[in-house]
Amino acid sequence: MKTLIKNATIVNEGLSFRGSVVIENDTIADILKNPCDCENIKVDTIIDAENLTLLPGIIDVHVHFREPGMTHKADIHSETVAAAAGGVTSFMDMPNNIPLTSTIQQLENKYNLAKEKSIINYSFYLGATNDNLHEIKNIDAENVCGIKVFMGSSTGNMLVDNQKILEKIFAQSPIPIVAHCEDEDIINNNILLYNNQLGDNIPFSYHNKIRSEESCIKSTKRAIELAEKYGTRLHIAHVSTGKEIDLLAAVSKNKYISSETCPHYLWFCDADYDEKTWQIKCNPAIKTQSDRTILQQAIASGIINVISTDHAPHLIDEKNNVYTKSPSGLPSVQHSLNLMLKLVRNNAFTIETVAETMCHNPARIFAIEKRGFIRKGYKADIVLINTNKNWKLEKSDILHKCAWSPFENIIFNSKVTHTFVNGKLIYHNGKIDESARGERLRFERE
Repeated sequence: MKTLIKNATIVNEGLSFRGSVVIENDTIADILKNPCDCENIKVDTIIDAENLTLLPGIIDVHVHFREPGMTHKADIHSETVAAAAGGVTSFMDMPNNIPLTSTIQQLENKYNLAKEKSIINYSFYLGATNDNLHEIKNIDAENVCGIKVFMGSSTGNMLVDNQKILEKIFAQSPIPIVAHCEDEDIINNNILLYNNQLGDNIPFSYHNKIRSEESCIKSTKRAIELAEKYGTRLHIAHVSTGKEIDLLAAVSKNKYISSETCPHYLWFCDADYDEKTWQIKCNPAIKTQSDRTILQQAIASGIINVISTDHAPHLIDEKNNVYTKSPSGLPSVQHSLNLMLKLVRNNAFTIETVAETMCHNPARIFAIEKRGFIRKGYKADIVLINTNKNWKLEKSDILHKCAWSPFENIIFNSKVTHTFVNGKLIYHNGKIDESARGERLRFERE
């Protein structure tokens, strides 16, 4: 099966250029810059991408698809359908499920679920605990994306608060560590303080005071110190504060330390809590307008390397509650690319930076085999976008199982038109091929 995508604006490896891509079966067979080169190619399908932009498929390194154990909120099939509609072709899912994914057998159980249900490519993190170092040491480095370490508040018993064990994990993990960095003691003291003052009537606007800047900085500093001590491949999840950027800038030349932030930290700020309340309650908390500006600048300058979503759906009935009973997390995997391209239109950064942070750097940092770039011989994970299409996000557009979004009623300026996964067109102008199945990601590690 051979497909020609012609006349696109290709965004890849820091360049934007007019060109065409030839897909043969599941692979990028050629990249053509001269229109004449397309004339004599024999193909089965031609897609004229005039006025469309072509990017590598988005690799989301941080999602919570809730399966197993919480499939009333989301499941692998429902969320990968939403992801495909948003141009996401690969995901890496977190371990705080029911049961927790803290053994190699539990991890393989999730891979088996994804093989049956995921319409895009997939990988899963093993969760670190205080007592599973033997599982971490025996992980298959070529077939698992990373180890998730909660260095602050967590779900269930995944908080690693034993200092000796934490040091051993950083010293001995054979694959990248992704760290959730918030300090548990600071958060608990803040909760106690405001509970004593206000009881259950804590305003949502206090969320960034409870899960404070101080808690993030203390924990991020600790993770960096451990990584430098042991030479660990460390990726710091969902950076939310400007002061953490100072810590990251100081280690920017260390190729083994990387970081991510999320679209909601680049779009919202604390001024939005009064209107959005439970919709934007997430961990770490959305911080100030100044933090938002610094995070946008850190994306533009390359200090932050990756955009992920931390897609964490809950049902409206669960979220729409008093502050102390409203779970943290928000859904965003379907609209992360739309939001990033809106920020491009607002001159926060360039579309080349979007490709760098959502496609290239995830592949580089996690050493993903033959994905994340428009290169000959690479897997044909490709997204086409109309970057001059204004549309308003309505509830009826939402494909996540939880059926709501904090971005509802935003007018976007870009719309995904085609998503290819392993050379197969699985999304086209609102139509999803739900029979498609993705592949397990492979990793090329030293």
